[in-house]
Amino acid sequence: MDSCSVHPCNTNVHLKRFLVHFRCLVDCAISLTPSTITLIHLTRQTVAVFVRLPVLPFSSSRCIKVIRGAAPASCFSLPLMFVERKSNRAKEKKQRRLEERAAMDAVCAKVEAANKLEDPLSAMPVFKKYDRNGLNLEIECKRVTALSPDTVEWAYELTRANMQTLYEQSEWGWKEREKRDEMKDERAWYLLARDAGSTPVAFSHFRFDVECGDEVLYCYEAQLESKVRRKGLGKFLIQILQLIANSTQMKKVMLTVFKHNHGAYQFFREALQFEIDETSPSMSGCCGDDCTYEILSRRTKYGEASGHAHGGGHCGGCCH
Repeated sequence: MDSCSVHPCNTNVHLKRFLVHFRCLVDCAISLTPSTITLIHLTRQTVAVFVRLPVLPFSSSRCIKVIRGAAPASCFSLPLMFVERKSNRAKEKKQRRLEERAAMDAVCAKVEAANKLEDPLSAMPVFKKYDRNGLNLEIECKRVTALSPDTVEWAYELTRANMQTLYEQSEWGWKEREKRDEMKDERAWYLLARDAGSTPVAFSHFRFDVECGDEVLYCYEAQLESKVRRKGLGKFLIQILQLIANSTQMKKVMLTVFKHNHGAYQFFREALQFEIDETSPSMSGCCGDDCTYEILSRRTKYGEASGHAHGGGHCGGCCH
């Protein structure tokens, strides 16, 4: 136990500190003289009497006498109001902790419920087809565990072809094994666009997760073959992610974009109206201009209803 001292000239301040160390205090009586401090501390079974100590450190080694049994009635003649205030503060703090825990349990329950879905697109059949701008594609949404190894390998190779140079220009660098592990992680969902021959031509890798206390849909990748670009397909896929986020009661759709990927940055900020998220380095101040990326987000109706302040929980997933 930490040691601190009580002086007769400053008794109230140090007595409060004393009581912090003795949470089980029921009541207390005190008598002071210039050279003597007597404290009688009652627990359910023990009365500890500290006497004739000009400076009183609060450690068990300086206890002069311990009396077991009931305390005399005179011990309770001086109620300490700040003990009650301390008790109230402790109760309020405990209540806040319980409320925060309950809120986080509710957040994780939503994420777990979303991850148990068979097909997040089942309630939105109209979005299972993209037939415009010369394209005729089928859209499907599956867990990575439901995809063939060839499809997952195609997704990786498309990501590498589109993104490797951009990664190498960032502080992250391109790490093949880490990227493969990320894309094969059992929590990964894939939104896939296939042509008439069932050949995949575009995909988005996303997850239901918790970021800084909020339930979110996090878009890890949105990659298109060159032959289907600039035909509205990329925007259509991200809009589907927004609909899925709403249907599963996520608070926002989040993604990470490189600042030097000017086309993608402008696409998300202007065409899709994503905002720089409060957790982004440029907003949080953790890295600022030294970081080569921004975290962007767009709130769902559930995020707008809850306001723009995040819950203050741990940044990074918590429901894995």
